[in-house]
Amino acid sequence: MTKHPPSYTSGNPFSHGTSIFYLLPLLLILLNCSEPVEHAQPNIILISVDDMGWSDLGSYGGEINTPNLDQLAQGGMRFRSFYNAGKCFPSRAAMLTGVYAQDCGYDKTHTNPIRNAVTLGEVLQEAGYATYFSGKHHGMENPYDRGFQRFYGLIDGAFNHFNPGKQREGEPKPAQKRNDRQWGIDSTVLRPYTPKERDFYSTDYFTNYALEFLNSPRKKDEPFFLYLSYTAPHDPLMAWPEDIAKYKGKYDLGYEQVRQRRFENQKQLGLLGEQVTLSAPTHQKWENLSPEEQAYEASVMEVYAAMIDRIDQNIGKLLNKLEQLNALDNTLILFVSDNGASAEVVNLKDDDDTAALGSMARWTSLRGDWANVANTPFRHYKNYNNEGGINSPLIAYWPKKIKPNTFTDYPGHFIDFMATFLEVSGAHYPQNYNGQRITPLRGKSLLPVFNNPKLTRTGPLFWQWRESEAMRLDQWKIVRHQKNAPWELYNMAHDPTEIYNNALENQEKVKELATMYGEWISQYVNE
Repeated sequence: MTKHPPSYTSGNPFSHGTSIFYLLPLLLILLNCSEPVEHAQPNIILISVDDMGWSDLGSYGGEINTPNLDQLAQGGMRFRSFYNAGKCFPSRAAMLTGVYAQDCGYDKTHTNPIRNAVTLGEVLQEAGYATYFSGKHHGMENPYDRGFQRFYGLIDGAFNHFNPGKQREGEPKPAQKRNDRQWGIDSTVLRPYTPKERDFYSTDYFTNYALEFLNSPRKKDEPFFLYLSYTAPHDPLMAWPEDIAKYKGKYDLGYEQVRQRRFENQKQLGLLGEQVTLSAPTHQKWENLSPEEQAYEASVMEVYAAMIDRIDQNIGKLLNKLEQLNALDNTLILFVSDNGASAEVVNLKDDDDTAALGSMARWTSLRGDWANVANTPFRHYKNYNNEGGINSPLIAYWPKKIKPNTFTDYPGHFIDFMATFLEVSGAHYPQNYNGQRITPLRGKSLLPVFNNPKLTRTGPLFWQWRESEAMRLDQWKIVRHQKNAPWELYNMAHDPTEIYNNALENQEKVKELATMYGEWISQYVNE
């Protein structure tokens, strides 16, 4: 397995299959006049990362070095309003099935089987695709049993990035909440999984296996679907020392300056309009921290940035592989984060707080102050249905269909991936599958948006996670964080950072949207 191929950072590679038609013997002399083969079904790659903020990528305003993802953004489309479910496993369920987490039993727990729904793997495999999954599946079913011909990765939520299992000889005890998390390698499920490879790091090995899958023999012209599901930069914050070293001193400026620079970058990129207002900060004042606290906080962000840097390096490996396979032009690539940056804090009773930040022996969380920066310019973070929790950066790259360096305000959602892949592949969405009645498709294909970024969405979108609730219809969004609390109302077309609550002056609109939300959530009350 190739572990460290060169990173793909520049250029505009092309790939064309060749087909020579010997219509007349005379054409034998024209061997150099071959035409590219147009496959009816494109390859599809869906890449997700975990708990990454809206502004972390360079192409979304951040200072982290992400040249490969930035190149995909420059060559494709960036979404300004692409929505997740506010929490890892409901988001990933919607991404995988094309229905809300409430429809498939993933709105409260990830320990049940996916019900009344089909996966992307099941649908695309029946449409003639080779189906591969490498990375995190935030559920308790083995994806190998749900339509994926090859699987390598975590069958759970979070783990130690350097060693998911037991302590290895000559190494410190790996920091983790549990070392019995399930790990799948095709049909085999291990608990725990202790890698033999001492250079194991989740981001690297998820990519290594993905590349190995792509090298698998396939039938002639058989397209592939790859779901590459990274766990980084979800805590524990762990990264290779050489990656951390790149960011030494970069965050000594503190929360305010980094956040303000990101906001200014977003406007210069054209990602945000001049009318957009930066939401009020919720982080502490940097000057109120002691020098020791500042040094610790800067180090935390250095590790977080290093994790995202390493993701981008691995995206470079993937792009290199696609170029080698002559597949880059005929592949739809989508990159997304499963929710906003996280303010959650994990405190382990036996954590070694003397170990270096970013190392195997120490579990560190990003926490709320830096999460506020990561989600610039939005309010709140993971677990909230404000934009900081549910608005994901989405990059869509497909040279045959998407014009370079385009932006769209279209409010997409994770439920749209299934509908999109159905349209681009010609796959069939079933009414019944494996003896279960399948929930009707909830999402809408993004293919028309790829062709016309100025399209608007018809119909509502809904969110509910714990007590946080929201819905959006056209430019209007209602949101609240406690049941029976007054709804807030925001005009997302003019106020995407949710600063001006219009609820008092527009009570009829609140009533209209609240009634629609009530009708939607009432379907699931007795479940």
